[in-house]
Amino acid sequence: MLNSLIRAGLLISIIGALSASRPAHDFHASVTQMQYDPKERTFEISVRIFTDDFEKALAEASKSRVNLSATGKNDLLIEKYIQSHLGYTNSQKQVKPIKYVGYEVETDAHWIYLEMPYTEAFRGGLLKQNALMELFDDQVNMVNVQYQGQKKTFVFRKNQPIQDISFN
Repeated sequence: MLNSLIRAGLLISIIGALSASRPAHDFHASVTQMQYDPKERTFEISVRIFTDDFEKALAEASKSRVNLSATGKNDLLIEKYIQSHLGYTNSQKQVKPIKYVGYEVETDAHWIYLEMPYTEAFRGGLLKQNALMELFDDQVNMVNVQYQGQKKTFVFRKNQPIQDISFN
């Protein structure tokens, strides 16, 4: 019994030491949720993005050092960055405005919250989600779209930063 406890403790120590020497993550990805609220007639959008990667992108965009732990000081920078990398054009070729709402900090990521008013019936259109693709060739941005009980997932990569997101 004591021998197995010592082995388990040793194994935990080795795993801890190995994971401590590795970078925070070995992949570059974000997840975007777009959920339609029929009562408000708007898409509620949330983007989850790794903080360290996001700080690098914001620093490059602003040409200055960015620390996202400084709450409230980066809203304008975040809004400008997200609005330049996330956009939607409906099937009638109208660019839909996306309003920045704010952000929330998670352990190693940030959630950015947005709203896109959408009063007409959703017939699809072109969605751009190319956040962080200017930094990482392997960046993958997964977008989950929910509209009136239907759900589809779209995967955006550097070679495909814009996609048709129709439900047909």
